[in-house]
Amino acid sequence: MVAPRICVVGSCMIDLISTVPRLPVVGETLVGRSFHLGYGGKGANQAVAAARLGAAVSMVARVGRDAFGEGTIRNFEAYGVDASHVGYDDRRFSGAASILVDEHADNAIVIVPGANDGLSADDVRAARDVILGSDVLCCQLEVPVETTLEALRIARSGAVRTILNPAPAAPLPDELLRLADFCVPNEVEARMLTGQPVEDLAGARAAARVLLDRGPSTVIVTLGARGALLVERDSAEHVPPVEVAAVDPTGAGDAFIGALAVFVAEGRPAFQAAVAAAAVAALSVVHVGTQVSFPTRRDVEAFLGPRDAP
Repeated sequence: MVAPRICVVGSCMIDLISTVPRLPVVGETLVGRSFHLGYGGKGANQAVAAARLGAAVSMVARVGRDAFGEGTIRNFEAYGVDASHVGYDDRRFSGAASILVDEHADNAIVIVPGANDGLSADDVRAARDVILGSDVLCCQLEVPVETTLEALRIARSGAVRTILNPAPAAPLPDELLRLADFCVPNEVEARMLTGQPVEDLAGARAAARVLLDRGPSTVIVTLGARGALLVERDSAEHVPPVEVAAVDPTGAGDAFIGALAVFVAEGRPAFQAAVAAAAVAALSVVHVGTQVSFPTRRDVEAFLGPRDAP
């Protein structure tokens, strides 16, 4: 079987993860229980998640000319991700994310984009052949919107399927959504993008339909422990949750999207791809850390069993 080809245009971050008994209130200092430094960023996470499942993945990004940036490129190479279009920014430090995770596996995250703000439309145009040679393009909103738009325009010109993860949520130009085949927000992002309360499946369905009216063919609202809701023009299907003992939810949404890209590229129908991606996301939360917790295809097969494995 030929490996699916995935291109990710997006962010790279260094994750600084502290586990704490609870999330602090304003002005409070807490003593943490452990600390972990790892490689992250929504774009990089999605690229590694796809590579762990056996895809041929290319990353288009920027990092600082610093130890974190050099380490990020080495990390891509270790996972088999093509980093030939990951450039250095001589003016900005590498992006960083400070992450607190409490004993209930809830988290709070602050990101400083750094070099991610330097990823330009020209960088994307330089990677045109990589984008057009892919089966699926993944984009997010941790780099400039115009950069993401250019990537989606190139993909559309070559009939490459596209997944937009509108995170962090921000006002979006209509063109961005028209160019996305799949729009995949979480429940908070869906509420922020549409103004619709997303407190249950009915709310998720209403928010998804608002987004559908702006252009995507498929909207998947991820709902954490409640699974996800896949909505298309004439249907809405609940992707059931996968029960696991969660330890750290950081990166679960990225694991879902990276996996979704792989399974869509392999030709699975959207709902089947989302069900398999939900299993990948569930397996990613049972260990502390982000990319280091993403499962391989063998892990997924062992978890689901041969009948249901992707």
